[in-house]
Parts: sequence; structure tokens; C-alpha cells
Amino acid sequence: MRNITPLQLDWKKIVWPLVILLVAAGAYGSFFTVSAGSAAVKLRFGKIVGAYGEGLHFKLPGIDKVEKFSVRIKKDSFETEAFSKDLQTVGLTLAINHRILPDTIESIYRNLGPEYTTTVLKPMVEEWTKAVIAKYSADSLISNRVEVARELDQILKEKMKEKEVIVSDIAITNFEFSPQFLKAVEEKQIAEQEAKRATNLVEKVKKEAEQKILQAEAEAKSLRLQREVVSDNLIKLRQVEAQLKAIEKWDGRMPTYMAGDQMPFVMAK
Repeated sequence: MRNITPLQLDWKKIVWPLVILLVAAGAYGSFFTVSAGSAAVKLRFGKIVGAYGEGLHFKLPGIDKVEKFSVRIKKDSFETEAFSKDLQTVGLTLAINHRILPDTIESIYRNLGPEYTTTVLKPMVEEWTKAVIAKYSADSLISNRVEVARELDQILKEKMKEKEVIVSDIAITNFEFSPQFLKAVEEKQIAEQEAKRATNLVEKVKKEAEQKILQAEAEAKSLRLQREVVSDNLIKLRQVEAQLKAIEKWDGRMPTYMAGDQMPFVMAK
């Protein structure tokens, strides 16, 4: 019977667990998973050998390399500067939602690379932001904010679609102007408010003057009408009315008459 030395026994205890561990590691490394909302490309010695959607997939351990991408909508924020139509420096912050499609992942990796947001999207945003902002004066940018964002959205959707990147929408989250420009805008607003108050005051004085003229014209017309209706008959009527009032006040004494061509006048005593 062959004798087994303690050294031989210890060697087997060490080797077999290592073999099992290596086999398990090799089996584990022969597969990769792609989670929901992601896609992947498999590279073998730097060459693309396939694109994969979500699920479990095979690879050669130590030989194949896997690059994963998110195909969900991503939101990136970009800060850039541009010159307005009147050569004012404008700082902008833009929020852009974008995504890539699973069936374009191989083309995206080959043509744009895994960092396409930095290498392609950001330069595109900066270029076309400058082109659009140059169409507007600085003081009109805020009031036309929606229109500027809409124009940028349309341009970038078309340009990035050519690169197989889907841009969902763009929003301008911030405008920044130089302190000198902001001061000039404030002074302009104050001047416009003062001019408006002055205009309102002039209109008020003008209306008051017009009202006085109308009132004077009405009074003059009234006096003219009164002069036109005064006649000899009206004068005689007023004299008769005066006599009737005197008779009402008579205390029974004989009245005194004044001689003359005119109608007798009752004198109350």
C-alpha cells in the first residue's frame, strides 16, 4: 500500500479549491447583464462584435470588453456665453433632455463615442446658441425667452438627429447680463416711468382746460339765449308781476300813483 505524505495531502487541499474558484470565476466572467433602460456594445481586441439590449449575454473572459449606455432620457445642463445683436455679453444656462435609441448604440459608439454628450452635444449647443442669440438685442431677450428656446429646440433637434441623438426639449433656465447693462436697463425704466408720469400730468391739465373751456362756452351760450328772449312784453310782464306782489302786501290804505307815460305803479306804504 502506497503511503500519502502529509505534504501531498495539504497540496490537494489547496489546489482543488483554487481550481474550483477559477472555474467559477471563469464561468461568471463569461456572462454579462444589461439592465432595463440600458444597451451595450461588446468589443474584442478593440473591435465591435455586437450590440446588445437588456438581458443576460455571453462574452469571452479576459478577451471581450463591454461598454454600456443608458437609453433613458437624460437631462444635462450647459452654461455658455454669447453676444447679443447690440454686442452685449449674455450668459445662459440651458437644460436639455436627450436620449439614444437601442438600435443605434453600435453606430453611436463607433461615430460619437461613449462621451458623446461632452464631445458632440455640448459644442453643438454652444455653436447654435451663439447664432440664435445674435439675432436679438439684449433687452429683448427676456421678453422673447420662449421664442429663443423654441428656435434653439428646433435647430438642435434637427442637427442632433443627424448624429442619431434624440433631443426631446430645451429650456433656458437663466439669463445673465453684465452689471453695466443691468444698470442701463434700470435707468431706462426709470426714465420711461418719469416720462409716462409727465405725459399723464399733461393729459390731466389738458382735460381740465378743455372742461373749463366747455363750461365757459356753455355759460356764454346761456347768457346769449337769455338776452335773445328778453323783449318789451317780457319787461311789461315782470312789471305786472311786481304790482301783483305789491297788491298782495296792501294793508288797505290807498295807494300812491306816480304820474307818467308808463303804467301806474302801486306804491305800498
